[in-house]
Amino acid sequence: MRTFTVALAGNPNTGKSTLFNALTGLKQHTGNWSGKTVSLASGNYDYKDTRFQFIDLPGTYSLFSNSADEEVARDYIIFEKPDVTLLVLDSTALERSLNLALQVLEMTDRVIICLNLMDEAKKKGIKINARKLADQLGVPVIPISARNNEGLDTLSEQLLLMCTGQTPTTPYRMKYNEYLESRISGLESELRDILGDEYPARWLAIRFLDGDRKLIATLKERLKASDKGGISLGTAKALGSSNSRHSC
Repeated sequence: MRTFTVALAGNPNTGKSTLFNALTGLKQHTGNWSGKTVSLASGNYDYKDTRFQFIDLPGTYSLFSNSADEEVARDYIIFEKPDVTLLVLDSTALERSLNLALQVLEMTDRVIICLNLMDEAKKKGIKINARKLADQLGVPVIPISARNNEGLDTLSEQLLLMCTGQTPTTPYRMKYNEYLESRISGLESELRDILGDEYPARWLAIRFLDGDRKLIATLKERLKASDKGGISLGTAKALGSSNSRHSC
């Protein structure tokens, strides 16, 4: 049986855990992330001779590593590279949820967005054009109601299509003013020379320019420990010097 990894991300109280429970049922495991007090939940879901291993990331409002939860969620998406990041948004408060969505779309191309709580949105008279939103964000958008098991078949099929490379995406990326874009571009080029396509260079450049020291430290640790692609301690040092030249 083929197995793919799915990271489940979203704000607190979006029904993310409800979706996790609806899909994985009793096939769950709990524990803690390595070196963290943050709880880890994982579970399996089988669909059409395919197994999806769901990793339920901590609920967060951003991925700027201002807390242990944010750091865990960010590091998993960037460094563990799940086959799909399934982003659960609250249909009744879409504007608030989209802040996290835009951050995730900077980090990975392999994203599916779930518009959860559609039943509540309907009660409040909220209408969302999922197809238009998908066109604007450049990734699939699936309306669901996890607690009522609505839309889960469509979601399952889309997961299978994306994991097997049958769903191309063009994620929306924020554009900044000319000065910032120039600095992002310069650092992005340097990072790509150092890292190749191992990590999302544009997103790293933005975080480096923002002075995200926790991310820089984690990345250097990963590079030192890696035995892939000839990444060396010298490369890690070069990465640090690159940051010092460009940070604000």
